[in-house]
Amino acid sequence: MASIHKDVPIAAPAHQVWDALRDFGALHTRLVPGFVLDTKLDGEARIVSFAGGTVARELLVDCDDERRRLVYAVVSERVKQHSASVQVFAEGETSCRLTWIVDVLPHEIAPYISGQMDQAALAMQKALGRAPA
Repeated sequence: MASIHKDVPIAAPAHQVWDALRDFGALHTRLVPGFVLDTKLDGEARIVSFAGGTVARELLVDCDDERRRLVYAVVSERVKQHSASVQVFAEGETSCRLTWIVDVLPHEIAPYISGQMDQAALAMQKALGRAPA
């Protein structure tokens, strides 16, 4: 299984970034506007419409306020396995680091997923605060 790790520095307080991240139905308005065009809630899942035309069904697995950690899985015919965790760590009072880990099969889709994660990271930094110097 391919495991993709991204550390995203964000120049915003951890509690602010966590508040946007944990808002499971607001990807398109709070976390990654422009990268995601729409999000619709469907029970424990969200239907995500990406700017590139892809639509994904993401199932909420866990939302841990104490650890500022969200876990979700993608349900798709295109991938055999896709699970992800995103966690926010404070780095002082005005900045934080978002650690995003995705485990995916088949291996061949990993470069595409990694590129999508990079684009999403840029959208997060733009929406929530630029990366600290």
